[in-house]
Amino acid sequence: MLPKRNHQRVNVYLDGEFAFGLARIVAAWLQVGQLISDEKIAQLRAEDERETAFQRALRLIQLRPRSESEIRQKLLQRKEKDDVIQHVIERLKQSGLLNDDAFAKGWIENRAELRPRSRRALAYDLSQRGVERSVIETNLAEIDDDEMAYRAAQQKARKLKDYEWNDFRLKLYRYLAQRGFNYAACQQAISRVWQEMHDTGSIPEDDEGFL
Repeated sequence: MLPKRNHQRVNVYLDGEFAFGLARIVAAWLQVGQLISDEKIAQLRAEDERETAFQRALRLIQLRPRSESEIRQKLLQRKEKDDVIQHVIERLKQSGLLNDDAFAKGWIENRAELRPRSRRALAYDLSQRGVERSVIETNLAEIDDDEMAYRAAQQKARKLKDYEWNDFRLKLYRYLAQRGFNYAACQQAISRVWQEMHDTGSIPEDDEGFL
């Protein structure tokens, strides 16, 4: 079986023999029978190297948003040259496709909606992805741990609705603590969700000490 041809690349033949491949966009100006110098060949191959790395970075971003550090690390793993990586980074930034501030904002909004976590946990997640501390702090400025803990508790509590208070609070506390919430935030969120689920204004009287 013949390998599937990449229609984004073209083969370049010199003196009737295959010499190298080029990205179609890089080879756009070439014509059959055209004479090209060694210097031009070197230039074409360098441009192809940058274009190939850029397209690789684009595919990564299409899978999910990435931080600048993540793109840099992925290209390093592919043994790309430092100047090629820097070219790709700058090109992505100029195109508005790479922006750590937007990345951090989107990451936080996604977690707030789907998997609420504490400010501390969110800061750790973003730092692990190479986002600068100042960018993280700016985007976390308006995050309220109490509200995030309540959102997380709401999601988990649906699976615990048939549990008695003692089991309910212990399981939900462990769940929230694993997501980085402190005791006070956990206590408030658990009490609030329990009261809403049972249409009551308080938790069981003999358990006012909570945990």
